[in-house]
Amino acid sequence: MKVAYVFATAGQTIDHVLGDMILPQLEAGTHGADVVGMFFFHDNTYALREDDPLGQRLADVAADQDVLLMLCDQCAARRGLAEHDRTDKHGRDRYEATNTVEGATVGCFPDLYDALGEVGIDQVITL
Repeated sequence: MKVAYVFATAGQTIDHVLGDMILPQLEAGTHGADVVGMFFFHDNTYALREDDPLGQRLADVAADQDVLLMLCDQCAARRGLAEHDRTDKHGRDRYEATNTVEGATVGCFPDLYDALGEVGIDQVITL
């Protein structure tokens, strides 16, 4: 089964649920599902900061297992993790990730749909 996670809840979700539960299973190859993407909102974007131990673990797993790591563009920009890059032909502001782990991207729902559209996701889990 192919799944994507959306991390929208502030608090213990990132440190405990992702850091202590999901990520160790991914690192050990025992998660039981093929995780194809993770999308981070609000303060959860801080998990993908450059030099963050959790972020580096995520980046390593993402590189090894071909997992998309995407931060909400506006959430990331407000936290110094993205900079305005340009405005596209549809008038939508586009951002570039800054101060993040390698492989992290920024975008909005249309970008997430585009990036994961061909993968064939079976389940989206919001935490």
